[in-house]
Amino acid sequence: MTAPTIKQLHQALVQGQFSARELAQHYLSGIESHEDLNSFISVDTESALARAQAADELFANNSANLLTGIPLGMKDIFCAQGTTTTCASNMLRHFVAPYDATVVEQLNDQQTVTLGKTNMDEFAMGSSNENSAFGAVKNPWDTTCVPGGSSGGSAAAVAAGLVPVATGTDTGGSIRQPAAFCGITGLKPTYGRVSRYGMVAFASSLDQGGAFARHAEDAGLLFAAMSGFDPRDSTSAQREDTWVKDLMNGGLATLDTSLTIGLPKEYFAASMESGIGEALDGLAKQLEQAGHTLIEVSLPHTEAAVAAYYVIAGAEASTNLSRYDGVRFGHRCENPTSLEDLYTRSRSEGFGEEVKRRILTGTYALSVGYFDAYYLKAQKIRRLISSDFMAAFDNADVLLTPTTPAPAFKLGSLTKDPVAMYAQDVFTVPTSLAGLPALSMPCGQVGGMPVGAQLIGQPFREDVLLGLANQYQAMSDWHLQLPGTVHPGPAGVTS
Repeated sequence: MTAPTIKQLHQALVQGQFSARELAQHYLSGIESHEDLNSFISVDTESALARAQAADELFANNSANLLTGIPLGMKDIFCAQGTTTTCASNMLRHFVAPYDATVVEQLNDQQTVTLGKTNMDEFAMGSSNENSAFGAVKNPWDTTCVPGGSSGGSAAAVAAGLVPVATGTDTGGSIRQPAAFCGITGLKPTYGRVSRYGMVAFASSLDQGGAFARHAEDAGLLFAAMSGFDPRDSTSAQREDTWVKDLMNGGLATLDTSLTIGLPKEYFAASMESGIGEALDGLAKQLEQAGHTLIEVSLPHTEAAVAAYYVIAGAEASTNLSRYDGVRFGHRCENPTSLEDLYTRSRSEGFGEEVKRRILTGTYALSVGYFDAYYLKAQKIRRLISSDFMAAFDNADVLLTPTTPAPAFKLGSLTKDPVAMYAQDVFTVPTSLAGLPALSMPCGQVGGMPVGAQLIGQPFREDVLLGLANQYQAMSDWHLQLPGTVHPGPAGVTS
């Protein structure tokens, strides 16, 4: 049983081993037969098959690219014209997007085949994918465990072989943590690399779109298709990196240089299960054997990152979600007796408990008398954390850390303890606060559950992260390990 790469699928399509339509039908059948994972909120079979048919015509005309006809899952936070974009919330349960997000446009331009919208934590707020109005997603390695959040549906779908690749978003770890819990590769690009236009906002200074795949090269291919300057996003970065174009045209280049890899002592001193430390030690030794140099670095303000993140993210969520008032769009309560009643009941009925908690926390932090004590102080901490990373990069090309302090936890085990749930993000939120690129890749198992290692790079150097991950995956097979709940790849695909 194998999990084919994009290049393998492309070669099979070129050789006519199966058509793009047959490939789409294969993965659609997998989604249908694995509904128990709850990884998809909606599946658009008719549209998917129509796009696959169009891809077949491109293959017939010898005008297909590497991504033509490749099925994917789209996180249900990206607007796609004519389809529901729910953000896994009752507030947007019936919202039909009137336009495409830039990411959707870009992937459509590459002739990919979107099979459906993947499940997530409501408005991307959560670390377990239990905060969805459509029910919790289950981890295909152990369906009694969480897949991570907020992009848990995308991660579970890729891990279970329901799609080769999927999009996600990462605000404080929402790509990297699910990737670690599900034993796949997840890339969070540099802030500003991927357009946020049409991506429903949670925390605007932190949100960033990214990619899930089993293989680092596949994550890179999806990332390259999603990236680029967008004048409709005021935070979009104007960059022309030739390696991104080269990646799209031919795949990931081989890492041909030795790197200095920093090991932040604060991350390894923090509380984590011993098995994760052992997995990271094994990874570090393999990287040394490959010719890289490992050094210890310090990120002294790491301990303050989670608290600062939840103040900033909550404040921005409070502002961004104020638009859902029952007047313009979104859920509207029945028979309101006054404007105040309309606002109160529409928001109370539309939002889930975790979203309400973060709105209230953020509103408190922004209120008169508390702004300086909380929000302003959190922003100062954010600047210190960013400076810590820049100082570390004076001596290191890339940083290596655990992605999570423990493997996937049981469904329901942390839902009554928000602080313990937030602590799951201890290794991922500092990178988000600094706006840096980061990648999680599988590097071992603890108790039969996947363990992820996090690579953190300098701004706009996703190529270094992808190259190093690709090199490691050529030396290991953790990314090839499949869970018990898995849909087999299409027959006839060869390496």
